[in-house]
Amino acid sequence: MEFSQLRMFQTVAEYGSIIRAAEKLHCVPSNITTRIKKLEEELGTTLFIRQGRGLVISPSGKIFLEYTNQILSLCQDAKQAISPQSEPSGLLRIGAVESSATGRLPKLLSQYHQEFPAVQMQFSTDRWQQLLDDVIHHKLDGAIVAVNHKHPYLNSVEIYQEDLVLIAPATTDDITHPSDLIGKDIFMWPEGCPYRKTLEDWLSEHNATTAITSIASYGTILGCVSSGAGISLVPKGMLEQYNGAESVKTYEFKELTALKNYFIWNKNTGLHRAKEAFLERLKASF
Repeated sequence: MEFSQLRMFQTVAEYGSIIRAAEKLHCVPSNITTRIKKLEEELGTTLFIRQGRGLVISPSGKIFLEYTNQILSLCQDAKQAISPQSEPSGLLRIGAVESSATGRLPKLLSQYHQEFPAVQMQFSTDRWQQLLDDVIHHKLDGAIVAVNHKHPYLNSVEIYQEDLVLIAPATTDDITHPSDLIGKDIFMWPEGCPYRKTLEDWLSEHNATTAITSIASYGTILGCVSSGAGISLVPKGMLEQYNGAESVKTYEFKELTALKNYFIWNKNTGLHRAKEAFLERLKASF
């Protein structure tokens, strides 16, 4: 078994196609087909199942892919560890929920790029569940989420607490109790959002359950509230970035406590200089 075989297997698994993998690896398709077949013979199992014109990874292949990712990642770490180049460099893939991306990270990302220009940063936003899955499956090197989800493949560290504020149109009567929200239009991120759950739990504890409209965009939510359409619970940092903040009322309740945000990474990736440098500056910034 050779590293080149593992790299071919990993690339075919990613693209689901021998031809596309060959284009990615700059080799002929027949070479990849032969090397994959030898790998299957050595392992004594089928790694791919042919489906139409493409390939689908088999159950055994999925298991082997997890180990392949770890082996190739450790190989890369070993090369970096013995390299005379000490400065962080190479690809760094970071993800975050939208509230962090908009309210907390722009300045840090700019400073990081200026300090480490050799690092190729790829930054993306998504739901925390997807970010978690992407880190577990090595599609991201790290992510910022508002949930400390326990998983055997993950490490996490708390980086900051996100204060939450209830916002309402400037023309709305003052809100002093959860019951004041009954019958009001409420806009929140879809099910699974930690901030939405905080609001739902607060309302439920006071028997003030009311319907919530799902909107997967803080910009749209803030626009709806400022135009007088309804009420929402949002991260304070997000509201401070919004140009129309003067057109809404804000309310803070002790029960709507701040939520901790965490940086998570896959513990099986080993040394990653660019990621470690990012985490150090993340801790120092908040």
